[in-house]
Amino acid sequence: MNTRNDDEYYMRRALEEARAAARDGEIPVGAIVVDADGRIIGRGHNLTEKLRDVTAHAEMQALTAAALMLDSKYLPQATLYVTLEPCLMCAGAIGWSQLGRLVIGAADPRRGYSVLCAGSPFHPRTEVVSGVLDDECRNIIIDFFKTKR
Repeated sequence: MNTRNDDEYYMRRALEEARAAARDGEIPVGAIVVDADGRIIGRGHNLTEKLRDVTAHAEMQALTAAALMLDSKYLPQATLYVTLEPCLMCAGAIGWSQLGRLVIGAADPRRGYSVLCAGSPFHPRTEVVSGVLDDECRNIIIDFFKTKR
């Protein structure tokens, strides 16, 4: 079982991915997948601009990397750390992966799954934790869009 300190440690790794996205001019969202032994088995950040692909979200990149690493499309023993609440598309992918645990940094009051979905899109056994390093995760998005306006 992960502690709050573990969650903060791994969310900081996801924030590193978000900063990489920002450096590339992408919306700064980062994600990592951690296995039951605490090893990072998937990383990702937004690549929608670079790949010209609306599905190239951080969560999708990290889930794909983890599935390849484990040679399995299901991730019931894994935890996904993501700096911003997943959109409905990513939430669907998380549900299909049967992810064991989801840890969210900041809420997304405009496009997050919780705003757009009645009920949970996740596997019934998926544990969801929200608000880990909320301020840091929210501020990286706010600061990015300040430079764009």
